[in-house]
Amino acid sequence: MMDRLSSMHAFVMAAESGSYARAAERLNMSPQMVAKHVTALEQRLGARLLNRTTRRQSLTELGSAYYERCKHILTEADAADSLAQIMNDTPRGKLRITAPVTFGSYSLMPLITAFLRDHPEVEIDLHLTDRFVDLVEEGYEVAFRIGPLATTSLTARPLAPYRLVVCAAPAYLAARGTPLIPADLEQHECLGYAYWSRPADRKWLFHQGAATHEVAVSSRLRINESRALMSAALDGFGIVLGPEDFLRTALARGELVRVLPAFDAPSRPMHLVYTANRQRTAKLRRFVEAVVQRFGAP
Repeated sequence: MMDRLSSMHAFVMAAESGSYARAAERLNMSPQMVAKHVTALEQRLGARLLNRTTRRQSLTELGSAYYERCKHILTEADAADSLAQIMNDTPRGKLRITAPVTFGSYSLMPLITAFLRDHPEVEIDLHLTDRFVDLVEEGYEVAFRIGPLATTSLTARPLAPYRLVVCAAPAYLAARGTPLIPADLEQHECLGYAYWSRPADRKWLFHQGAATHEVAVSSRLRINESRALMSAALDGFGIVLGPEDFLRTALARGELVRVLPAFDAPSRPMHLVYTANRQRTAKLRRFVEAVVQRFGAP
C-alpha cells in the first residue's frame, strides 16, 4: 500500500508541472511511479483527479478541490516535521534559495560557501534566475529580490541597495569621447540588460549631492546575461551599467574605466524575503542572520 502523503505530493507535483514526466524530474522518481501514486489516490477516492489525453492533462472538478486540500495538508506536514528543528538550535537540513543570476553568481556565492562551512549539517539548493519566483508555489524557503518590492504577504528584510557602476573600455572612450555629465550619455551607445519580466532600463538616474539627473539612454544591443554584456563592453562597443561586484575585476585591471565618477550611479533596492512561519527553523534563522550581517543596510 502506497504512503498517502507521498501520493499526495506526487499528485500536487503532477498538477503543477502539467505532466508526469516533469513531475518525475522534480521528485527524482520515474514517470511510471508518479502515475501509480495518482492512480492509488483515484482508486481510494473512487473518482478521477486528472483528465489525461496524449497531448495534455487537466484537473477534474474534484481534482481541483483535492489539489488545494493536498497542498494545505503537505504544508502542515512540513511544519510538523520542522518542530524538531524549531526546538533544536542546530541548523540542519536542506535550504532552498533563489536569487537573481548575476547577484547570485558573483556577490552571494562567498556567503553561501562560508555558511555551509560553518554549518556542516545544512545543504543548500541555490536556483539562479531573473524571473519572479513564487516561494509558496515553487517550494523555496527564501529569495533575494532586486528592484522595487511589490506588495506581498511574505516577510521582507531590507538589505543594502544593489550598487551599480557605469564604465566603458578605453578603446570605446578613445573613439567616441568620454562623457563629462550624465546628459552626454544620450549621444553614446549604452548597453542595456534585458530582464526576464520587464523591458531594459531606458532611463538611468544619477545623483550628485541633492541633485538628481535622469538620462534617456538608447542601445541597439540588449542582452539578458551579464557576462555577455561585459564582453560587448570589453570589445569597445558601448558604455555598460552593471553591478559593482561583477565589474570590479575588469576595473581593477584597467580593461574597463569608470565613467562619470563624480556622479553616483543608479542603485536598486534589495530585499530578502521568506514566509513568516519559516524563520523559526534554525537553518533559516541563521541564514537570515548571516545575510543581514553581510548585505544589511548600513
